[in-house]
Amino acid sequence: MRNALLSLLAAVALPLSAAAADQTLQGKISDSHCGDSHKSQLDHGKSRMGDRGCTLACVKNGAKYVLVADAKVYNIENQTFAGLRKHAGQTVKLSGEVKENTITVSKVELVKAEPKTTGE
Repeated sequence: MRNALLSLLAAVALPLSAAAADQTLQGKISDSHCGDSHKSQLDHGKSRMGDRGCTLACVKNGAKYVLVADAKVYNIENQTFAGLRKHAGQTVKLSGEVKENTITVSKVELVKAEPKTTGE
């Protein structure tokens, strides 16, 4: 009886511990080709291209949107979510369900740059 009860508790607890949790991650929207570095911008046949242009060009050529946060690359499950294209190459807060290295986005919020201060 005791073994059966422990088995039942383990069967219920295991899926709960592996369940996804809603989180907010801050990072830059990039693409699966370049990840956290857009050093290979010449792949697009242009001499200079910013992060946004490079991300959009890579996605146009078949790459997927990703989020780079704290040196980790997160796959984005819902690639057509409004705001991904609009904020490509920009620093954002993405909210949604996170499972391992994949996020299903429910909200995109642009992170405004801190104003630069001059020396006193």
